[in-house]
Amino acid sequence: MNNQSNCENCSFHHKENLVRLGVAMNKADYVVAVAGNPNTGKSTVFNNLTGLRQHTGNWPGKTVTRAEGGFSYGGKFYKLVDLPGTYSLLSTSSEEEVARNFILFGKPDVTVIVADATRLERNLNLVLQILEITDRAVLCLNLMDEAKRNNINIDVRSLSKELGIPVIATNARQKTGMSELITTIEEIATGRFICRPHRIKSRSAKLNGAITILSEKLAQFFPGLPNLNWVALRLLEGDQRIIEAVETRELEKLGAELSTN
Repeated sequence: MNNQSNCENCSFHHKENLVRLGVAMNKADYVVAVAGNPNTGKSTVFNNLTGLRQHTGNWPGKTVTRAEGGFSYGGKFYKLVDLPGTYSLLSTSSEEEVARNFILFGKPDVTVIVADATRLERNLNLVLQILEITDRAVLCLNLMDEAKRNNINIDVRSLSKELGIPVIATNARQKTGMSELITTIEEIATGRFICRPHRIKSRSAKLNGAITILSEKLAQFFPGLPNLNWVALRLLEGDQRIIEAVETRELEKLGAELSTN
């Protein structure tokens, strides 16, 4: 791949926040989130990557199930967390809140977004939302065999260019494309491939101005907090969970932890 960097021994994730989110971080060199809509084969992808090296539990304070596993590659151990299947990250359910907070505050080294190739347009809503939060992602375009049976042809290279991230075509049930997916995860995690996702640019000048002003205020109260523009936009949209995190000073604790990382 192109877009190379010299950051092969660094990690991006925030360990303290991941521990607060209930993730066992022992022996993990890199952390990989597996996200996607329900019924995309996400769990099959996760199982293929982790094999029998996994365990399940609940997210802290939630009845939402969490699965963790991992694999070793290139002398490094990759901790994988299977996020709840969601259609968006707008926090209208416990599942969406868990998935969003993990990517936003846990800052995984790579987010694997599993999408159904037969329903790509519907799945792209979540893809674009995730790319608003993180630069470190790969789209796992699954169920390509079903797409082929339904005469659906997807130009994977053009899709990758449009999104600004790698796109790997897979058929997880037959383990097709898994080796390429692992290689791509390694290249993003180690910094050998730099993603440059294309983000939505249709916001008005007035909205962008409001986001800038609010982001500056947030930076004063919560120094070190990641993704300030995204948090500001959620506040402007009336996201109740983010509003509560501001009111209860939950964001202050996260910001303090991040500033010392």
